[in-house]
Amino acid sequence: MSHRPFPGRRSVLRGSLAASAALTLPTALGAAPAFALSGRPKAGWGVQAGDVTTDSGLVWVRSDRPARMVVETSATESFRNPRRWHGPLLGEGSDFTGTTRLHGLPSGEQIHYRVLLADPDDPRRTGEPVTGTFRTAPARRRKGVKFVWSGDLAGQGWGINESIGGYRIFDAMAKTDPDFFLCSGDNIYADGVISATQALPDGSLYRNVTTEEKSHVAVSLADFRGNFRYNLLDSALRRFNAQVPSIIQWDDHEVRNNWYPGEVIGTGTPYPAGTKLDDMALRSRQAFSEYFPIGTISGHPDGRIYRVVNHGPLLDVFVLDMRTYRNANSPDNQTVDRQGILGAEQLEWLKRELSRSRAVWKVIAADMPIGLVVPDPVEGKANFEAVAQGDPGAPLGRELQIAELLRYIKHRRITGTVWLTADVHHTSAQHYDPSRAAFKDFEPFWEFVSGPLNAGAFQANALDGTFGPDRVFVKAPTVANVSPAEGYQFFGEVDIDGDTGELTVRLREYDGTVLFTQTLQPGRVGQ
Repeated sequence: MSHRPFPGRRSVLRGSLAASAALTLPTALGAAPAFALSGRPKAGWGVQAGDVTTDSGLVWVRSDRPARMVVETSATESFRNPRRWHGPLLGEGSDFTGTTRLHGLPSGEQIHYRVLLADPDDPRRTGEPVTGTFRTAPARRRKGVKFVWSGDLAGQGWGINESIGGYRIFDAMAKTDPDFFLCSGDNIYADGVISATQALPDGSLYRNVTTEEKSHVAVSLADFRGNFRYNLLDSALRRFNAQVPSIIQWDDHEVRNNWYPGEVIGTGTPYPAGTKLDDMALRSRQAFSEYFPIGTISGHPDGRIYRVVNHGPLLDVFVLDMRTYRNANSPDNQTVDRQGILGAEQLEWLKRELSRSRAVWKVIAADMPIGLVVPDPVEGKANFEAVAQGDPGAPLGRELQIAELLRYIKHRRITGTVWLTADVHHTSAQHYDPSRAAFKDFEPFWEFVSGPLNAGAFQANALDGTFGPDRVFVKAPTVANVSPAEGYQFFGEVDIDGDTGELTVRLREYDGTVLFTQTLQPGRVGQ
């Protein structure tokens, strides 16, 4: 296989990550009084890069005080003749976070960057730089593309457990040397409390790093910001962020389990009675926009999350938002449904962008699965949370929108579509085929599921036969809410060969062990 000629990031970052790790940790882990007296801004939460293309990328940082963000880039880690980018002023209005857009970068190259935080009143006074690196997307097809994906972090009360290596799965993902990480949602569990300990089945204790914001469910803007900061206390995640750029989407636990627009909480525990989920979603969305470098919303919480990220001639990533525009969770058996799970506008955008794409592969990054039944029972009602509702017949409810999309892909002869998702806290591969389906006007396709990153693992969900899924592979526990200490944490890897155009999916465990492999051929509408 022809793959990238770049040196591995572990060798590239040996010096830069060591320098970053030498910085004092965030205040929640203990600050250095001598540094506090110096009055220079500090970036103890690390750096992140995101939405990297052939010639651009975004760089994120958080300061401990008001500061001007400055980014320098170079072709080498020695930073000879660096290019300088002047970023925003970081202050209380953005929780001292900021993102700087880099443009005009060389394609298919390793970019070294460092972030300096300058005193707003004296630009000569800067804190210690924090360094990172990423590869821009290749402009030529012969250079392959590799990425990893997963979702669901710090769920069900299972937080940062330093005795097992914290969020150790990020170290395993880094070892695959990916071009980027696709996070399929549930970056936080705003509705989940993290206590100091949780009991394990063998009688031992799972010990969590704790913070004040994670001692209760998130309601205020400060609560949501604290949830995003919590994950950055983990050293494995900070190392990964400095090494691998991200493409981020969101799902329900960024706000509350199974939430939908217009929902109002009817009881008073643990949320105040009458709480409007739309209001909470706005606060979460602001914190989300502050803590991730996302091209369409960075610094603008009213910007949309759904987008297409172009990663050279081999790959376009279509990032969906199956949360913001959906209709209410219900029995989902209506025979007409224009809003569905995407909303009419997002569906038309997706169809239009898929038809415009000239990439060999078109990854549809869905934050929820298509054919797996995800119930949301409320007060005795058999409501459903995802697309499928368990009726194996003709499309109903939200399935109508997916049927319209699949029909469009078939009749427009759109090649190279693959569905990736997380959400259900196990890993599996489903092949959908009209010969097995009640709805037949589509071409066969694959859907791959991976996750959680660090959350409770659950049994495999039932399948809905409307689109003819066959579960070719699955690994899931037989009991609910298995802790990260007991395994069942997963990520997926996609490797596109530059010579053949073949796309290989590998489903991996938390330590990198390959569980399942499937190779797909380019240039086909269905397979």
